[in-house]
Amino acid sequence: MEVVAFVGASGTGKSHRALLVAHNTQADAIIDDGLYIKDGKIMAGSSAKKEQNKVLAVKRAIFVLPGHAEEVRDAIRESKPKRILILGTSENMVIKIAKALELPEVSKFIHIEDIATPAEMDKAREHRLQKGKHVVPVPTIELKPHFSGYLVDSLSSLWKRSNDKQRNQRHLGEKSIVRPVFSYCGKLVIEDSAIEAIVRKILIDGGSVNKVAGVEVHHVYKGDGSIGFESQGVEISCAITISYGKHIPTLVQQMQLEVKKDVERLTGMAVKKVNITIKALFVQPKKM
Repeated sequence: MEVVAFVGASGTGKSHRALLVAHNTQADAIIDDGLYIKDGKIMAGSSAKKEQNKVLAVKRAIFVLPGHAEEVRDAIRESKPKRILILGTSENMVIKIAKALELPEVSKFIHIEDIATPAEMDKAREHRLQKGKHVVPVPTIELKPHFSGYLVDSLSSLWKRSNDKQRNQRHLGEKSIVRPVFSYCGKLVIEDSAIEAIVRKILIDGGSVNKVAGVEVHHVYKGDGSIGFESQGVEISCAITISYGKHIPTLVQQMQLEVKKDVERLTGMAVKKVNITIKALFVQPKKM
């Protein structure tokens, strides 16, 4: 395994250029801001941007908080990357990260000044200070579950058709603190009918549900729900018929967890609540 470092002052655009540098150095994994990313997927870790103060953020970024380094080390051993690109604000910071994660010594240092002009770095600083946004080098669909409650640009959910066209499209994130590089290529739009179909399949494939009578998706907004207000995610409600003979509270709790986990994984949306109503019990007729 080889380790390459990408170094630059905070806010100069390192994370924005991380994928390009990873491509040019043939790195298949990235360590950035407390996260271990491989093949465009967050494999382990927790972002320093989620910490409540700068002291904890720094500790998170250099993997000294309890259990953080161990989690990432295990993920690295399991995924076996060929080359890791570590982002840091200084060479010393990258060396500390490599040591905390028990990685080989850094074989090459790349500085932001080598690939970005002063004007580009100034623009990146201005963007960070004025808009408070931070790029994480993964797709929006992968990023959202790891930033539950945070706003992500360019992930949109299309509400059911209504006469009010201005309220037709519900945006998840107009003032996000994170914006993935891939979001510059366009917007992802997910209709409620797609979410409903996913929920139906999850429930039926579980083997205990005989019929899904209905699925409703409700979008939760911070404010009155008008355009421009912050989206907090979705609430899912469904009515089902289940087979008789199983402990209902345990079964419902299991289904709630499965629906939440799989919908977040497949859509990138934060699922705030899953309401399941048992409409009827199905009793298998005895064979004569």
